[in-house]
Amino acid sequence: MNENLLYYLTNHAGSITTQELLINFLAAIIAGAIIFLSYRFSHSGAVYSGRFNVSLWMLALVTTMVMCVIGNNIALSLGMVGALSIVRFRTAIKDARDTAYIFWAIAVGICCGISDFVTALIGSIIIFLLMLAIGGVKSNTRYLLIIRGGKDLSGEIQTLIQDTFKNKARLCVKNMGRNSVEYIFELSEKQAEKYRNEKISEKLFEVEAVEEVNLVGQNEEIAE
Repeated sequence: MNENLLYYLTNHAGSITTQELLINFLAAIIAGAIIFLSYRFSHSGAVYSGRFNVSLWMLALVTTMVMCVIGNNIALSLGMVGALSIVRFRTAIKDARDTAYIFWAIAVGICCGISDFVTALIGSIIIFLLMLAIGGVKSNTRYLLIIRGGKDLSGEIQTLIQDTFKNKARLCVKNMGRNSVEYIFELSEKQAEKYRNEKISEKLFEVEAVEEVNLVGQNEEIAE
């Protein structure tokens, strides 16, 4: 019975042999490792997700398996497309580069699934070197300086902020209450660095009407 089962598995696995299947998966593991290392080197801090990185590696292997199953069977490929089209992914993308890594993993899986190892290897090496060179480029982070205080704050605080940042701080929001006022200024990364280094918050608190001062970055980290 064991011999019959082995015969069935080896002779009803489609057009690809067991040896070719193992070679395809080995190539996918190697290419997936390149993707894994590239993602690890190009991401850092809160942006890096170890689970997402592992998922990229697994995505390359899963795509390889799908391509090995489809082979040259057109009917099976159409059925597979229909089955996969009902799957909806709700994973939030933290970094725009993550989308490129997802397509990279899928492309590697397709290449390995059809035994096009040269394309998978050369393409992965080129993208890996490119991501090492430019993967560390950071976005131009913008900051919001939020100042809350009494109603007497109006004119004095605007003059102080514009003098401090040489009229380059943009007033985004001005909220007026019965006995309070709130200002929100947009600062560049250099202006936020100046805010920290020169301890401008202490100067703001010298104004009697100021009650709260907050600097909020787009990455949702509160600096001060």
